[in-house]
Amino acid sequence: MSDPAVDLERIEAERDRIRATYCKDVADRPPSSARGVHHIALLSSDVERTVCFYQDILGFPLTEIFENRDYQGSNHFFFDLGNGNLLAFFDFPGLDLGPYAEVLGGLHHIAISVVPDQWEAARARLAEAGVAYVTHSGTSMYFSDPDGARLELIADALGEMYGTAVG
Repeated sequence: MSDPAVDLERIEAERDRIRATYCKDVADRPPSSARGVHHIALLSSDVERTVCFYQDILGFPLTEIFENRDYQGSNHFFFDLGNGNLLAFFDFPGLDLGPYAEVLGGLHHIAISVVPDQWEAARARLAEAGVAYVTHSGTSMYFSDPDGARLELIADALGEMYGTAVG
C-alpha cells in the first residue's frame, strides 16, 4: 500500500524523464571505466558467527582473514561471491557501533546472483537455521544476516532482473 501523500504520477514522470535523458541503448553506451566490484565491506559483531552464516548457510567460501590495517586488533575477512567478486567484513572490537540502521548514503541491501539450484539449496539451509526470509517473483529471496544487513539472493542471471536486462 502506498502513502497517499506521495505523488506517484509525478514520481513516474520523473523516472521516465531520467530514463530518457540518461539511459543509453547498449549500442550507444560507452564502456564502463570499472572492471567490476573488488569487494563490498560490511561490519561484523562476531567473526565466527559471520563466517558460519556466510560460508555454511549461504555457501560463500571464506577466502582470507587478516588484521585490518586501519584498526589494530580488527579483522578484515573475505568471502567468494563468484566471478572474482568478494564480500568483505570488518570487526571493530572495543567499539560500540550499535545495531544496523538504514540511513541515506548507507546500505539498503546487497543482491547476490546465484543459479536456481543454489537458490533453492540456500533457501532450505536458511529455513533449517531458522532464518526468516521472504520470497518475491519466484527468483528473489530477502533476509537479514546476523548483524541485520539486508541481503537478497536472486536466481536471475547477472545483468537481468525479473526478465528485464538491467546491465
